[in-house]
Amino acid sequence: MIVSMTGFGSATAEQDGIACSIEVRTVNNRYFKATIKLPDKLTAIESEIDKLLRETIARGSVVYALSIKDLRGVASVTVNQPVLDMYVQRVQALQQTLGPAAGTTIDLAALFNLPGVVEAGDEFADYLAAHHELITRLSREALGKLLEMRKKEGAGIWTDLCKHLEVIRVALAQITEQAPKVSRQYHEKLRARVLQMVSDAKLSLSDSDLLKEVALFTDRADISEEIARLGGHLEQFKAACEREDQAGRKLDFIAQEMLREANTIASKANDSQIARLTVDIKSAIDRIKEQAQNVE
Repeated sequence: MIVSMTGFGSATAEQDGIACSIEVRTVNNRYFKATIKLPDKLTAIESEIDKLLRETIARGSVVYALSIKDLRGVASVTVNQPVLDMYVQRVQALQQTLGPAAGTTIDLAALFNLPGVVEAGDEFADYLAAHHELITRLSREALGKLLEMRKKEGAGIWTDLCKHLEVIRVALAQITEQAPKVSRQYHEKLRARVLQMVSDAKLSLSDSDLLKEVALFTDRADISEEIARLGGHLEQFKAACEREDQAGRKLDFIAQEMLREANTIASKANDSQIARLTVDIKSAIDRIKEQAQNVE
């Protein structure tokens, strides 16, 4: 069954003094695109998280956010002296450029909050590495909840798609019933018009000439192949929704083909009733195309 590209999943746990929280969000995208937000000391596992996301999600924009907090108290930290010196030099250079207006003091507390100045010590880094299993477990749990939500969203999309597919099916059945009548109606109208013109001009016209014209019209207005193809596309679309988990691109292609056949029927039929029915069909196809953009 089809799956939506929109979803959210989260997981939180505490273990041995570590609080770990993971959130995963997905929205529509034509391709797979992942944004992974990790603490500085965990950037080494980014490729592993990316692989896990790709194994679980085929299409969509994914935002994965991991936060870890040490509940044991103050962790060991180190000051990156070269980075701190660089910030101090930049501030001093800026003060010299701006003059007295820039002030004369340097706020060390503000400097320590700048990226890269204060880093977790080796003890904390080792502690995080020891909890790799916790991160993996929570990641899978969050992704499981995400998939459940995407499946529920997909079920709602399928319900809506079924309504529009039924509109097309009913309209197509009415077109199939009306199509054979078009040639007969044209024959009757043409015969009456020609007989009137011939009578006024006191001319004669054989039935064979009239039948040739009707035959040409019937050939030009024949929509039997388009009706059959559109009906086949309906079955393909339904089968793809019911049997494929990653049907989004296929559904979008089928919807385009459905619209192509509907446009051809409208242009060839030369009948007001069929024209009205094709308007209903194309409106339903537009809604189907919109929903197909939400399917993985």
